[in-house]
Amino acid sequence: MASHLVAAARALSEEEPERAYEHAKVARRFAGRIGVVREAVGIAAYHAGQYAEALGDLRAARRLTGSDEYLPIMADCERGLGRPERALDLVRSREAERLNRAGKIELAIVESGARRDLGQHDAAVITLQRVPELRDPQPRPWSARLAFAYADALAAAGHHAAAADWFAKAMAFDEDGETDAAERYAQLTGGVIEDLEEDYDLDDSGNSDDADEAEEAEEVAEKVAEELPSSEDEVSGDAEAEDESESAPEEAAPEPSVVPAAKEDDVVPDEEKEQAANGEAGALGPAFIEPHFGDVLDGPEDRDKPTS
Repeated sequence: MASHLVAAARALSEEEPERAYEHAKVARRFAGRIGVVREAVGIAAYHAGQYAEALGDLRAARRLTGSDEYLPIMADCERGLGRPERALDLVRSREAERLNRAGKIELAIVESGARRDLGQHDAAVITLQRVPELRDPQPRPWSARLAFAYADALAAAGHHAAAADWFAKAMAFDEDGETDAAERYAQLTGGVIEDLEEDYDLDDSGNSDDADEAEEAEEVAEKVAEELPSSEDEVSGDAEAEDESESAPEEAAPEPSVVPAAKEDDVVPDEEKEQAANGEAGALGPAFIEPHFGDVLDGPEDRDKPTS
């Protein structure tokens, strides 16, 4: 059983999800009542696009372990099955409030995608605008995915210039190639960004045969970095407050929900709203006059309030 779990993890790292899923299923036959095994099977099935199987195994892992950390993947599985409303139900569940900060950010990314599935493109943008970490210029484990999701939401809402800026920012964060931000940036700008491995002609010793091509690649990277918004303009008090909350123990106080309530610092001045209406995007993308989407964007404390 352990050998098959190791093989499944190795196959996932080699981007072979189907092979990983086959190994995980064998491990499940040996030890189907062990939580970590059901978790591994669920994750492998999710990467292989077997969303129904992934959902079943992750539900079983949740019952066996009592952990809620699988909620973002479970919500994304609901999206994959064409049920964005059920994904939003998981986002608004009581269990979602117990997730750590990384889990809540992943859940916000899934929520934004679910709202796009429902045609709520402005709501998809606003969902991620409310995440304080979006304005954090320091690289975090979630930075590339969060910036890419925000750029994707902007593009779907028709804000292509702002989307290109955020795809460029996702490129700067994405050192491991976790997203396809470079391709999306090239599509929006009409540019061509080739893989660095194709830019170099390496011999067996790993040295480049053409130094000029290497220098050209560095110039392209520097140019993209110069086009990124200034980090001083993006840092807000929300990011500093979040850094303090991360250093505190998890038992200290309940963390904010995935979509925190708008703070006074987040209120968009009337002048910026007029600029957004005229198509002018600021450093953090377009400013929106937030529409009313009913209780779908309300916090848990408003869940039981009667609607007007």
